[in-house]
Amino acid sequence: MSNEAKKERCIIVGASHAAAQVAPTLRQRGWEGTIGVIGNEYSLPYHRPPLSKDFLSGKKSSDDILIRQPAVYEKAHIRFALGITVIDINRSDKYVVLDNEQQIPYDKLVLTTGAKVRKLNIPGADLAGIQYLRNINDIHHIKSFVGKEKNAVIVGGGYIGLETAASLRKLGMNVTVLEAMPRVLQRVTAPEVSAFYDRVHREEGVTIVTDTIAKSFEGNKHVEAVLCENGERYPADLVIVGVGVVPATELAEKAGLEVNNGIVVDEYARTSDHDILAAGDCTSHYNPIYDRVLRLESVQNALDQATVAANTICGNLQPYSALPWFWSDQFDLKLQIAGLNQGYDNVVIRGDIEGSRSFAAFYLLGDRLLAVDAVNKPQEFMLGRRLITDKVPVDPAKLADEGFSLKGFMA
Repeated sequence: MSNEAKKERCIIVGASHAAAQVAPTLRQRGWEGTIGVIGNEYSLPYHRPPLSKDFLSGKKSSDDILIRQPAVYEKAHIRFALGITVIDINRSDKYVVLDNEQQIPYDKLVLTTGAKVRKLNIPGADLAGIQYLRNINDIHHIKSFVGKEKNAVIVGGGYIGLETAASLRKLGMNVTVLEAMPRVLQRVTAPEVSAFYDRVHREEGVTIVTDTIAKSFEGNKHVEAVLCENGERYPADLVIVGVGVVPATELAEKAGLEVNNGIVVDEYARTSDHDILAAGDCTSHYNPIYDRVLRLESVQNALDQATVAANTICGNLQPYSALPWFWSDQFDLKLQIAGLNQGYDNVVIRGDIEGSRSFAAFYLLGDRLLAVDAVNKPQEFMLGRRLITDKVPVDPAKLADEGFSLKGFMA
């Protein structure tokens, strides 16, 4: 028997952010077995946040957004099988089945399958020019419809929708955002923050329409307009649907793993089968900081959880306990979010949210800081993270006072 055959085998399913972290971390932590990554796209793992921004605008190429260069994986003896889908897991005999019917054995399996877009099932949804934004191929398709003075309609006023609206507007398109709820970003921010983004987008020439539901897409072979339930019709050369994502859990469900709004994992990234781990957008996990089960769509979560998974596989049990954080770039706005704001009873604004493009919104429950949205305010973001993690009591009046240093809370 060859040395290769004797080695333990770790297979990673999904060439995602989490995969790009767990594979090299395994080597760094001393894993001497083989490492294979199976991905259904034809690219090595790449950064997804730039897709709706610098990649769409053409400022960055596909090589520019790779998380790691090929040489890094080659040096660590990490093998990739790309353009291939895993269709089944045989847990009893410990092998995965590929869509070409090949069977690949494993000793440890890591699911980093991420999330997939939620599709809009209305008449005309299959017309050319109706796009979703999740991967590199999506952007290549979108680019073919982009042009100055053409009309773009974005269905969904969440972060992806607004980021894409900003990028298309900068490319010279006429952009309309249709949001079903009374305000943009309603599920994730306070009314004051929604109003801020509404204002800035309008200042940049984006048309924002709220309380509006898309009823159908019109056109012959190519989309020509979006018809809404209120009878309004918006001309469109390009439609981008951004109405959220759902965790990619089909493989785990088929294998009989516990799934509940994501693949359920413990604090060590282990599924209900401890030889199978999971990390990233596809997982549901307990967060001790907020004392509840979460599923996060976050690069930070993918990287941190992947590191925990690699440690676990190598026998170094270190529980996952990280404060969630996120970011969003739109026009000249750099939004940094620390924490989760669900359950807040007070919002404190620091800075001129109505007239400037720089402020911080602090979400409180009593005197406890739950989260902060910081726009072009990096210090408030960094110090806010510390206040949340350390559970430091805060005075709302001092939070709002730009003359008061937040470091004073930690004195």
